[in-house]
Amino acid sequence: MALDALCLAAALREVREAVLGGRIDKIAQPGPHDVVLSVRGNTGNVKVFLSADPAHPRLHLTTLERENPASPPLFCILLRKHLSGARILSIEQPYMERTVTIALEATNELGDKVSRTLVLEAMGRHADLLLLDGEGRIIDCTRKVEGDLASGTRQLLPGLFYRAPEPRFGIPPLLERELRFRGEEGELSGAIQTMWDAVKEYPSTPVMLVRDGKPVDFSFLPILQYGPQTESREYPSFGALLDEFYAAKEQTERVRRRGDDLLRTVRSARERTARKLENQRLELMATQDRERLRELGDILTTNLHLLERGRSTVKLQDYYDPDMCEVEIRLDPLLSPQQNAARYYKDYNKAKNAEAALTVQIEKGEGDLAYLDSVLEALTLAEGERDIQEIRQELTDSGYLKKKGGKGKEKRVAGKTMEFRTDGGLRVSVGKNNTQNDQLTAKRAGKWDWWVHTQKMHGSHEILWTDGGDPDEVSVAQAAVLAAWFSQGREAGKVPVDYTQVRYVKKPAGAKPGMVVYTTYQTMMAEPDEDLVKRLRVK
Repeated sequence: MALDALCLAAALREVREAVLGGRIDKIAQPGPHDVVLSVRGNTGNVKVFLSADPAHPRLHLTTLERENPASPPLFCILLRKHLSGARILSIEQPYMERTVTIALEATNELGDKVSRTLVLEAMGRHADLLLLDGEGRIIDCTRKVEGDLASGTRQLLPGLFYRAPEPRFGIPPLLERELRFRGEEGELSGAIQTMWDAVKEYPSTPVMLVRDGKPVDFSFLPILQYGPQTESREYPSFGALLDEFYAAKEQTERVRRRGDDLLRTVRSARERTARKLENQRLELMATQDRERLRELGDILTTNLHLLERGRSTVKLQDYYDPDMCEVEIRLDPLLSPQQNAARYYKDYNKAKNAEAALTVQIEKGEGDLAYLDSVLEALTLAEGERDIQEIRQELTDSGYLKKKGGKGKEKRVAGKTMEFRTDGGLRVSVGKNNTQNDQLTAKRAGKWDWWVHTQKMHGSHEILWTDGGDPDEVSVAQAAVLAAWFSQGREAGKVPVDYTQVRYVKKPAGAKPGMVVYTTYQTMMAEPDEDLVKRLRVK
């Protein structure tokens, strides 16, 4: 669901009331197309969210805390240079257009007052966010367009004068269907004008449409066209509605985009490891017949006096056969009888050594495969840029990614574990990747705290903090549900979950991140429950 012109107008009314005349205090850019302005406004400090994301461009007040990248992007740096401390003079939207112009008064390096303009073009795949100077030239923008004179496509490049898009009056499909449902389609243009005037002048009642527990649409007025299968939820403001409507969707998409390259890398590494492991297992199976090679060598040695150089096969009595039947043995006609016998002994020893080497290699391959599966699971739990970067660091440390060139040490990031509070009042920490799992289990937790993990399947390390006491049954049961949810058994009915004190959990020497062994544990069956997970989470 895209933000249409009328809903945008309703959201802008809230923004104007809060920030007109206010000053921009801080600027952040949590995503490549998203900007957050912290403004000291008329009603206190507020945040304005601007997004030129092609999937859901918009502008509204926000209260969400968004994770910012470790280093600010260039566009953010430019915004801070030109707009820090700037006063918001006006916020304008052309009639039924999805374009917003924010006029600002800023101060340059010399201390002089200068004009700056932020333009949001919230038009689907053509969405863009531009910063203009006092003459209307583009200082920078999130989406640069080379333009095409033949087709009339606008050029949007730094240094060029900004040219607004051609007006495209259109009625939002949802609103058109609603007016027809109400029997008001005859005066469609007049109804639209009335609504436009209303949302600009008077507070509206934002409504989110929910079907099967999932948000499907929203509007600035009650929607009557759907039946009882669709729930209408009213919100106190458009900012609150849009925060909730887009939060989960945007988070998932943002992390997915940033983690796509890692996902491809890990999947490719897993496929290579799985193929190599399969070949090694086939080779190991082939070594199981090595004893027969030794037996054939013994038979040849016993019968050297019967052999002649130049023969390719020989039939001899098999002393290892209970029935003493003849066996046909292949020979190399270029070798002497003694050399042919020695070759079979050599192949026997080679197979014997190969078995030992392959057993070690297969054990290592199985460990590598398990580790890569754990990384794939961690990628599904990543909630932000820091989590993705932490997994990237882990893969670099493990040798699956090359270290970036350049002098100096690369700045490392540390993500935060998920935090929960059981109904028994105990805190539960859940790691989102192997690095966090290691830190949580081996460094943060005390030996009397409780470690919780799904049995024989990949999942997050989980610590139930008890401060040396015994946990209550409710807390243990709820911690087990959390462990089941944050594991490969999420889609299963019931999952076996082990729990024990941290003192019984050890990390073997040389083990990969997140890999531990444990003893003296108890097991319970737990059913993954998303509603409980959401209810217990505190941050």
